Amino acid sequence: MTQINQLMAAVIPVTPFAQNCTLVWNDETKKGVVIDPGGEIERIQQAIDKHGVTVERILITHGHIDHIGGAADLAEKLSVAIEGPHEADQPLIKHVQVQAAQFGINGQVKPIVPDRWLVEGDTVDVGGFEFQVLHCPGHAPGHVIFYNEPARFAIVGDVLFKGGIGRTDLQGGDYEELMRSIKEKLLPLGDDVAFLPGHGPGSTLGEERVSNPFLQE
Repeated sequence: MTQINQLMAAVIPVTPFAQNCTLVWNDETKKGVVIDPGGEIERIQQAIDKHGVTVERILITHGHIDHIGGAADLAEKLSVAIEGPHEADQPLIKHVQVQAAQFGINGQVKPIVPDRWLVEGDTVDVGGFEFQVLHCPGHAPGHVIFYNEPARFAIVGDVLFKGGIGRTDLQGGDYEELMRSIKEKLLPLGDDVAFLPGHGPGSTLGEERVSNPFLQE
């Protein structure tokens, strides 16, 4: 679990891809959001109950199955809105059942209909904390990240990982575009910015700038 002042974050790995669904909340008010509920909503609900969080909305970084597979059911269960990703991911979301079949994910998977598509420059409320939205295509055309400047903290989905970057061999992927997103959108935020990726452990932008082999070109 990560704590930055009153901003709290707990990672809940879900699906066979060990996708980092993240519960983020204000520790004073106990209000927050769920980011990328890819599946196993019972486990997500357990984390919500454990931390006593009132979930106000669901945020989505991009339209791949391991990030949206449980979003429709969780939104219905919690009676909350879904915000994100960018509308460029609509084709991915529309064919989420095809993605599920391709990756051998069992069970009924429902496409989501976001209550709000996000664009560069938007902000989203996370328990009273304002997160900026940055459109970072490359892994997926409509991929967005969420960044809180005062806390120097970002949720980056599958754009950047500790020691790696997002895949670009899936539908809508583009390596050059992904590298532009990282170098022109993420790294300028500052070396001290801590981030949680869509898979694996967190890191800082400074650590990745000097040690990530994909950023040494």
